Amino acid sequence: MSSGTVKIAGPVIPSPRILIIAEQDCSKAKKIQNFETSGFRHPILRDSMVLTVEARLFVPAAEQQKDNSCSDWPFSVYFKLMTAHKHQEPNHRKVLLVFNCHEAWVYQLGVLGYELDIIVGLKGQYKRTWDKQMRPIPANSRLLRLSDALRSNTDYYCIIAHNIADLLDVKLRPEPRLMVIHSTLEGRALEEKSDVEPEQMKEMLHKYLELVGGHAVAVSMLKGNSWGYTDDIVPFCADPSDYLPHTGQEPAGLRISNFINSRKKILLWDFHEKAFEGLAVRIVGHNPDLPGVSGARNWDHLKELLQSHRFYIHTADPQLEDGYNMATVEAMAAGMPVLGNTHPSSPVEHGVSGFLSDDAHQLRKYAGILLDNRDLAAKMGQQAQKTAIERFSTARFKKGFLQSIETARRRRSQVDSD
Repeated sequence: MSSGTVKIAGPVIPSPRILIIAEQDCSKAKKIQNFETSGFRHPILRDSMVLTVEARLFVPAAEQQKDNSCSDWPFSVYFKLMTAHKHQEPNHRKVLLVFNCHEAWVYQLGVLGYELDIIVGLKGQYKRTWDKQMRPIPANSRLLRLSDALRSNTDYYCIIAHNIADLLDVKLRPEPRLMVIHSTLEGRALEEKSDVEPEQMKEMLHKYLELVGGHAVAVSMLKGNSWGYTDDIVPFCADPSDYLPHTGQEPAGLRISNFINSRKKILLWDFHEKAFEGLAVRIVGHNPDLPGVSGARNWDHLKELLQSHRFYIHTADPQLEDGYNMATVEAMAAGMPVLGNTHPSSPVEHGVSGFLSDDAHQLRKYAGILLDNRDLAAKMGQQAQKTAIERFSTARFKKGFLQSIETARRRRSQVDSD
């Protein structure tokens, strides 16, 4: 059962009638009977999906005439609602409300077996809807705008957010929240050129999740540690059966990355250019400020690129980014060897599933070896694929992320019961 407290800003009028209107269904207005001057508790709003509440004071004309200050009616009413989230039995329909941060990552959620309501058209995204060049829309999902999500009558099993702005956008929804950490705190501050100090940003997130009973899961230990959340780490996944058998017939390297110019420090781009300048390397991704660079036409085209190119490239500053990203894991799952800088979190075993070096000239030599030796690239790619299966399987992701969701639900339930 829900409970609420109302405080009235303005002069107190004896015995006004208060009408509470749930925004998503204004036709079902409820009268509150047990009104008190300082506030009230009520039994009416049970387990309903109240998103935002509009409260109006309706005062009889005769009473308004007794007090001239009543000309401003309706008064402002501040309504605080805590809703106990209903437990859903295993056989009930389970739907996740997911903010679209990155299509490739969100697409993974399809392995969970839940329905997905995916919020698109968010501020700061370069496409106003789902980017089908990155991934097809996941099965059992629908796209909706934030305004539609806030009005939805769906009792979401969990809300998946990716930043503080997402959490604030759904502050009036009653469901559990799961915050997914995709970047290091320092890398995010650098990329966004934020005026907020990293430690202040970290403190804000911790306080807010504690307040709402939210839970945080990180995609890697580096990123979780950066934000102070190391208890729950769920790396992303890639299924080799989703990709074409690797051939490597194209004697060229491949790198997939968006917005490179705003992430040069994170990606060690100067090192990348020094190591691979003049070699056949194809850059794929949304980079409108890089001449001749474009994204894949669709996921099928991306699979063809992973199949045909000889090796994959990933370089990153060890303080700001992991020694792999989602595209790296995909490349390994597709059977590609990987070249990059030495990195403590790299899944690449030097000389086995690829080559690593902090010496740009040496890394360039390794690239030349693979460009000249297709068979070696194929053998290394097979080892890379084994690593992807062992460390980044869909089964491992599914098990870990389902546990994260249940942790978020328990924490929300604890706050609701307080």
